Amino acid sequence: MAFVTGILLIDAPASALNNAGAVAGARTDNTVAVKAIRTRTGETYPYVSAQAFRYWLRTSLDQMPETGWQTSLIFRETKVAYTDANPIRYWDDDLFGYMRAPSSKKAAQEARAADMSRANETPTTDTLTRAAPFRVGTLVSVAPVAITDDFGTMSRHDGDPVPHEHQFYRTTLKGLFSLDLSACGTFSYRKKTGFRHLDDVRIEEARQKQLEHIEKDQSYRLPQKERLSRVQALFEGMARLEGGAKQTIHYTAVAPALVLLAVTRGGNHIFNYVIGEKHGLPILKLEALQEALDVFADELLSPVYIGWTQGYLDEERTKLEAFVQEHPTVQISHPRHAFSALIESLGDHSDWLE
Repeated sequence: MAFVTGILLIDAPASALNNAGAVAGARTDNTVAVKAIRTRTGETYPYVSAQAFRYWLRTSLDQMPETGWQTSLIFRETKVAYTDANPIRYWDDDLFGYMRAPSSKKAAQEARAADMSRANETPTTDTLTRAAPFRVGTLVSVAPVAITDDFGTMSRHDGDPVPHEHQFYRTTLKGLFSLDLSACGTFSYRKKTGFRHLDDVRIEEARQKQLEHIEKDQSYRLPQKERLSRVQALFEGMARLEGGAKQTIHYTAVAPALVLLAVTRGGNHIFNYVIGEKHGLPILKLEALQEALDVFADELLSPVYIGWTQGYLDEERTKLEAFVQEHPTVQISHPRHAFSALIESLGDHSDWLE
């Protein structure tokens, strides 16, 4: 099986990209804290949750109609919300996964039947779970930081000012991602938790649309051209990523300042230790990159694409440029061009999706 395996860095010079909400015991009632990991030794590492990153990516893709991206319907009940859970129709249900269970309560069934907003809902007859082919790790600061508490007031009114407070930080966030190419556009109907992607209603839809039936695996598969379109659109979205909290006062470009990715055989991440840290800043560990190229040479199916924005850690980029001269399998360009090169390679190697 082939996977797209990558690592990305987001430059956060003065940011609060993912917040934890109110702080108990804070100096003001209106206090918002950033999400952070705190170690036993007292160090603090800001982070962006994988859920937040996935939300940024879904939203970015939803604003890119030129890719053909099809966003799933969302339904809300009293205490739960869920998508339509139809990966045949909706690209995000396919690549981002879902959980869906039919309600057995008569009142809930009657409420659904009376809700006109559910006119295009796919009926669900069985509990469905799809583990996402696209996996992303928590984006964590490369080094511990001292989080800044910013105190302000709302005073554009008569009377006493209203105090408020929030946190922000200066760091680089590092995260891993992976995409299981063979799982994209392939849907199982096995009656096993985690593998039941299609119920009887969705199986019938797969038959009507003449999807390929892989009987030995108890699954259906979309045509290869459509599977490829979904995968390519995903990486178009990552190249043009937007999002993040507090953007009106801490505007931060969240599109990767640096990305390193390749198509590999197997899902183990081979680039996890290529980016390190020194004096609070990311560093490129060339020895680790060289080791990855040597040890996993037989698992690399594509060149290693490195997108590195000019002006970001230029001294480290210069080290990489010298390294690339002796390693033709490593290509360096702007992050958007690196994603474009991957997208083009995917189109030239349909066997990677098998």
